[in-house]
Amino acid sequence: MVLHLLRRTTVFVVSLVVASVAVFAFMTVLPGDPARVALGVNATEEAVAATRAEFGTDRPLVVQYADWVSGLPRGEFGRSYVTDADIGPQIVDRLLVTTWLVLSGMVVALIVALPLGIAAAVRHRTPSGALISGLSQVGVAVPSFIAGILLVTVFAVRLGWLPSGGWTPPAQDPVQFLRQLALPALALGLVQGAVLTRYVRSAVLDVLREDFLRTARAKGLTPTRALVRHGLRNAAIPVVTVLGLQLATLLIGAVVVERVFVIPGLGSLLLDGVANRDLLLVQGVVIVLVLAVLVVNFLVDVAYTVLDPRLRRAG
Repeated sequence: MVLHLLRRTTVFVVSLVVASVAVFAFMTVLPGDPARVALGVNATEEAVAATRAEFGTDRPLVVQYADWVSGLPRGEFGRSYVTDADIGPQIVDRLLVTTWLVLSGMVVALIVALPLGIAAAVRHRTPSGALISGLSQVGVAVPSFIAGILLVTVFAVRLGWLPSGGWTPPAQDPVQFLRQLALPALALGLVQGAVLTRYVRSAVLDVLREDFLRTARAKGLTPTRALVRHGLRNAAIPVVTVLGLQLATLLIGAVVVERVFVIPGLGSLLLDGVANRDLLLVQGVVIVLVLAVLVVNFLVDVAYTVLDPRLRRAG
């Protein structure tokens, strides 16, 4: 087990280094000069050259990369080309907002997917099982931003039960925080819950056909107790893989949902940086998103080791 974790840690570190090189290289080949964007099209060449020296973009690319990547472990992402503010504190503040949104969306997805997926598998030959499968298929086809617009139309505009957008920190007003979080969390969670429902259904169906479950029922356990005691743990292994992918998808989906609900999260910061041609800010946000995806994948590998005893024995 220890050897397996060491191997996965090595893969994580190497992947992070390669990702940082790829993100930096991608930003350097994008068209546009940050100095000229900051000064405007009428700036003189002397002023542009002075601004490049101030930004450090006149140095060799290897030096720029080394300077940028060396500050990442300390949370130093540089200073914005547009506002001249430290990028690190901005990313941390926005990341907290996005984390609330993503985690609440995942909670909604699990609340929807686990009972419905298990029910669809257990009742797969009944009308109720077919109905659950059909509804989940419809949910898969709906983008999260469309779900968000529909939820706003129904619950904010027509019924007036919840606010249509905005953000209040939980420490400032917990009730208003939950009210404003409800619709974006539902927009993210219901769509991903529909996807996860189909994977849970498939995993549980595979387990129901296994010989060890038939043996458990032959020894006197009811089908429900046999599934709970012996089946769900085995069904959880493929679901954990999908769950890791779902978290990465939720991060990407949050970029659009934050715009729909006017939430000042990491996605809004990224889109603002793209609109303002603030490449260093965009670079910092992208590497944080990549790091989050890599961490999720690493945690999925660790969960494999905990859930599957064969990996522990192999280690």
